[in-house]
Amino acid sequence: MLYAMYTFLRDLAAEVPVPENGILSRTLHNDDSLKIVAFGFSAGQELSAHTAPMAAVLYFVSGEGELTLGSDKQSAQAGTLVHMPPKLPHGIVARTPLVMMLIMLKQVKEPS
Repeated sequence: MLYAMYTFLRDLAAEVPVPENGILSRTLHNDDSLKIVAFGFSAGQELSAHTAPMAAVLYFVSGEGELTLGSDKQSAQAGTLVHMPPKLPHGIVARTPLVMMLIMLKQVKEPS
């Protein structure tokens, strides 16, 4: 019997150290269906508002930040989960050192 490959990470927070100053990203998985990227933000770092052509999920592993989701501002901390449809403007400012996971759902795109 043939088994599919899988990604197993015992400690997500350990996969991406928070830099002393800046933002660090590391791709954890990438295939035709989805891409998983872990981010480490030092306090005060910002990923300015942007859009993506596909749906995505954010999961906050540690730290605190402020999210922009469309015209809304939301606080996020460890345990926060966000689903975003394609083309939703979004951005983040890290209030504290922050580790976040981004899951891009490549097959869930805005209809043409």
